[in-house]
Amino acid sequence: MTQPNDQDPGLLGRATDEIKGMASEGLSHPSTKPVLGGAALGVVAAILPVITIPIGLIGGAAIALWLRIKR
Repeated sequence: MTQPNDQDPGLLGRATDEIKGMASEGLSHPSTKPVLGGAALGVVAAILPVITIPIGLIGGAAIALWLRIKR
């Protein structure tokens, strides 16, 4: 089995760094606006009867964050 590369923090490490950056820098952080946009799209998707507003909000933000950090 190979050892993980210490240079690459992985998906969870990158997500943690992005969330900490967004929390400390606010709207000036480059990831904040796309994640808020994803949250807004999730709320709009909550119009469907099977998705509630909080689930849409969290789901949209999570998808936008994942798309942002997977690059």
